[in-house]
Amino acid sequence: MIKLKHIYKSYSLGDEQVAVLHDINLHVKPKEFVSILGPSGSGKSTLMNIIGCLDIPDSGDYILDGEYVDSCTENELSEIRGKKIGFIFQQFNLLSELTAYENVEMPLLYHKLSPSERRERVERTLTQVGLIDRMKHRPTQLSGGQQQRVAIARVLAAEPSIILADEPTGNLDSSSGAEIMEILKELHKAGNTIILITHDKNIADQAQRKVYVHDGILTESEERT
Repeated sequence: MIKLKHIYKSYSLGDEQVAVLHDINLHVKPKEFVSILGPSGSGKSTLMNIIGCLDIPDSGDYILDGEYVDSCTENELSEIRGKKIGFIFQQFNLLSELTAYENVEMPLLYHKLSPSERRERVERTLTQVGLIDRMKHRPTQLSGGQQQRVAIARVLAAEPSIILADEPTGNLDSSSGAEIMEILKELHKAGNTIILITHDKNIADQAQRKVYVHDGILTESEERT
């Protein structure tokens, strides 16, 4: 599903070019659960942005479902993001004036779905994350863990083939974080491809496979069952 070959990425800092990713090679199979572990400043968020088609590499190849993504136009990248990739962020990115139901429904308004199809998806995914009884609540009426579950339901409603989770437990207490990880593991069991970005080894260890990023260099670890 995902192949990164000899990916390099750098950014301009004044007159200086700062290298962020060095010769990254990564293969993620369909329905795999991979964690990318690394400290702050290691390059893992830049790597996630490239995988999520939010950024493009300076050189190297990114192949997604057989398509060379790095040669796509911005409009084509936007279409790929909309159809194939769902993002879960550390900041829940919910709209405070909308209910949980409306937050989950919002991205579906850009899909060619009937009102009944949207309703079915929203109710199904809110049920899936255990929040159907909170669907009329606004974010300020929900706990941090509940807000993250709404954000996960919003992703699931769009039915992406890949879920990118960037520090999804970072703003949560240990109990709420454990609940989110259980949801992600259940999604993996249901056949979703999940890539988890984290600096927390205990979180990373819960994935099927773990890779490390340090100073822009990626190292594979042995596959776990």
